[in-house]
Amino acid sequence: MSSPEEYDKMTKEEREAKDKAERAREAEEQAALPYKWKQELGELDIIVPVPKGTRGRDVNVLIQKKKLSVGLKGKEPIMAGELYKEIKVEESTWTVEDQEAVHVHLEKINKQQWWENVLTHHPKIDTSKIQPENSKLSDLDGETRGMVEKMMFDNQQKQMGKPTSDELKKMETLKKFQEMHPELDFSNAKIA
Repeated sequence: MSSPEEYDKMTKEEREAKDKAERAREAEEQAALPYKWKQELGELDIIVPVPKGTRGRDVNVLIQKKKLSVGLKGKEPIMAGELYKEIKVEESTWTVEDQEAVHVHLEKINKQQWWENVLTHHPKIDTSKIQPENSKLSDLDGETRGMVEKMMFDNQQKQMGKPTSDELKKMETLKKFQEMHPELDFSNAKIA
């Protein structure tokens, strides 16, 4: 792992090669885990393969706020340990799929953060490289969505050399004030 400073000094090709090598190492580490997992900002899904013919009653699953354990009754857990972050226990579930996998669905408490790993002692992924598949604006809560939309609008406006939303608001306020006070001369007014 190189430092951000070293990374910044690399050429584009070196950076791409390094990223590719990191992704390959990451994929290898993740493939070696006894489960597969994927996440969205608000939730996490884990698939734990089990012997074919496994039923719900054969499985031992423990979901706690900061701990998870999945295994077969009477055997060592397939996965067990401390979760990367806290989850909403009452909204998290598990099922046995096709009698060959345990599907665990976890609802994150912090729905604005990517997890580096499921269990803290397992290999981490680089969350800065995550390309959200379908993080739609509509998935965000009202306040966050408003903030993101405003940032996107302001960014577009700046790129086109147009006023940002705050500047538009100031201009609107000044215009209303001018209409209310036609006797004042605003020709040399500076908007700060």
